Amino acid sequence: MIIAGRVVNPEGVVPAQVRFEKGTIVEVGAGLGTPDVTYGDHCLIFAGMGDIHIHARDDVSESQTYKEDFRTASAAAVHGGVVHVADMPNNPVAPIDDASYRGKQQHLAKRDVPIHVTLYAGIGPGTRPLSFPVPYKAYMGHSVGDLFFTSLDQIDEALSHYRGCDVSFHCEDPELLEAHKGAATHEQSRPPECEVSATRFALKMIEKHGLRGKLCHYSVDEGLPLIREARRRGLPVTCEVTPHHLYFDETDVTPANRGWMQMNPPLRRPQDREGMLAALRDGTLDYLATDHAPHSLEENEKGISGQPHLDTFAPFVTWLLLEKGFTPERLAEVCSANPGRFVNPYTAPKRFGRVEAGYVASFTVLNLQRPTTIRREELKTKCGWSPFEGMSFPGSIEAVWIDGRQVAGVDGIAAP
Repeated sequence: MIIAGRVVNPEGVVPAQVRFEKGTIVEVGAGLGTPDVTYGDHCLIFAGMGDIHIHARDDVSESQTYKEDFRTASAAAVHGGVVHVADMPNNPVAPIDDASYRGKQQHLAKRDVPIHVTLYAGIGPGTRPLSFPVPYKAYMGHSVGDLFFTSLDQIDEALSHYRGCDVSFHCEDPELLEAHKGAATHEQSRPPECEVSATRFALKMIEKHGLRGKLCHYSVDEGLPLIREARRRGLPVTCEVTPHHLYFDETDVTPANRGWMQMNPPLRRPQDREGMLAALRDGTLDYLATDHAPHSLEENEKGISGQPHLDTFAPFVTWLLLEKGFTPERLAEVCSANPGRFVNPYTAPKRFGRVEAGYVASFTVLNLQRPTTIRREELKTKCGWSPFEGMSFPGSIEAVWIDGRQVAGVDGIAAP
């Protein structure tokens, strides 16, 4: 099988053919044969995009599958141009040891989903590393189940056992959260100082315990110099940013929409949003990761935090590309190469993230001339809504390929 068009890797955009067999790229170059599918100059072929921070709400208890499960999350991912995801561990039955992690893996296998799902294991009071390599998540503040801490000393003790592991941090200081819990609004109850303090602590833990660290859903401009300084000192730390912290800020919150505009960490000031866009552009932030949180609108109105974003991932990428001045190369880095680099130690024999021989033949093809309007009736997430409903993005998904098979889009040369 051969596809042809403008191929994007972090190093550049080149016209090329891509030949693949049995779900793996064999060769990328010119003159490889007669293409089976050709994408015109209005399209870009990216390595299949990855979202390394989602909540599929599915575990062996099936107590939350009324709002999402691995099947519907996978359908939403494909609809949003995403070919692999990493699912967070804050389930009612959390994967915290070999047995519970294997149990969740077996539960996932029964769902028979088309995309690749990497599972995080949880770190909580008293947990220990699994006997095999997996990525981990540490929640500082309260979350679903028991995967949270009440003090920084508790976190320090737990992390002392995870030397050499990939540990992702939800950066909100639990002691400061407790101090602000009586504030008038959600934003005031989780102020920027909670995230900045937790950032200092997470960086300290990464250095002290020899971790490979990742800071999740970053949102506060004041914390960015801390991250840059840590990297200058050689600390292995990467950072995510969400679509909602790039697109919305606290001025978008109204009495009418407050329920579904609530998330943790909350929306910040306009200067924080602009700071996140700049930091994603300059390389301080490494991943576009949605924190896909498929709660029902009724739950959001009752104060449960989070927004669903898998359905709109690639259309949102076209907003970054065509309206915010990001280069295709930079977006290939934050949406394809970096997510692939993060999950590849746990996905063998598959390798995600590049349009290159030896990598999986999964692609996200964007059409830069056909806008997308987000409509509720077209969403695949089971929770059934999006904060972007009614909004238009300047581009759209032309095709999605997974393991050498086209699973979404149109065949052949598409009209703009």
